[in-house]
Amino acid sequence: MLEDGRVFAGRSFGAAGERIGEVVFNTGMTGYQEILTDPSYCGQLVTMTAPHIGNTGVNEFDPESFRPQVAGFIVRSYSEEYSSWRSRGSLAQLLRDYQIVAISDVDTRALTRHIRTAGAMRGIISTTGESVESLIEKARSAPPMEGQDLTRVVSCTTPYAWDENSLPFSPPYSYGIARSTQFHVVAYDFGLKRTILRRLVDHGCRVTVVPGSTSAEEVLALKPDGVFYSNGPGDPAATVYAFENLRGLLGKTVVFGICLGHQLLGLALGGQTFKLPFGHHGVNHPVRHIPTGRVEITSQNHGFAVDPESLPSEVEITHINLNDQTVEGLRHAGLGCFSVQYHPEAGPGPHDASYLFHEFTQMMAARRS
Repeated sequence: MLEDGRVFAGRSFGAAGERIGEVVFNTGMTGYQEILTDPSYCGQLVTMTAPHIGNTGVNEFDPESFRPQVAGFIVRSYSEEYSSWRSRGSLAQLLRDYQIVAISDVDTRALTRHIRTAGAMRGIISTTGESVESLIEKARSAPPMEGQDLTRVVSCTTPYAWDENSLPFSPPYSYGIARSTQFHVVAYDFGLKRTILRRLVDHGCRVTVVPGSTSAEEVLALKPDGVFYSNGPGDPAATVYAFENLRGLLGKTVVFGICLGHQLLGLALGGQTFKLPFGHHGVNHPVRHIPTGRVEITSQNHGFAVDPESLPSEVEITHINLNDQTVEGLRHAGLGCFSVQYHPEAGPGPHDASYLFHEFTQMMAARRS
């Protein structure tokens, strides 16, 4: 049930119960396990536009966090049977294990078209048998995504070190451990994806992950070569402590931000953010790198964007979304910081933008010299 009264009947294949959240759609054809476990989806009911979900099962290699993070899951056709050399179990069992309510046999094309027209809205998935009218009222009374700071829900509570890389992935099919590192990076966890951490290690970084509420003074005391601002859920403008801490870091160390980290950098530099009509969620979004004119196909997951008109003149816009011309990248050369709205770590998705991790290490090396 959607807050505007639209109803979609289907079949439960996850946990029993009811879940309320913002209904969004993801256009990725593959990567449902990475999508489900991405903390940026906290508080959202995710609709997959790909019709067949579950047919490759789930495994211990692909999760982007320790558990599924979505509020609920909506698909057209769930496959009870699964087959993959990497699979270790069924998607339905994973969802039941973590109490994620999921529904299949939904006309996801009609739902997606409705959201594209009316915009992302609050909804509810329920197996309780409660009346449609009362469930719609529950959806309407739920808080909107605007104004919500959800990073505190998904952030770690204590610092930890990360040394796992993404290479090689060969028998016995496990990730490797970094053998040598050149740079120390402190990564803020606002809903940090594991693939981002592995990419940083791949590029020679020793990573210390800290809670999103960690002060700038505490981070600088760790003597990092650079600071990473992660992806995460919710409204960036509501995460006041995060961009205020970032202001205390700018000019004192190299800063690289992805997704929410990009939006927080925009706010820290004096800009503003706004809610997109239905967000960008998928692995096929074209982005132009303005300095070179090169077009990158990118993985994206966000519902807010930086307002280009609000940015100070010294902030350079480096990337633009070719679907709707929203800002996809920023840089401030004088302060040694840059960010992108999309996900260059490719978890899941294309590898077109992996060069950004190399740029980060180059900036850290230049600051040392």
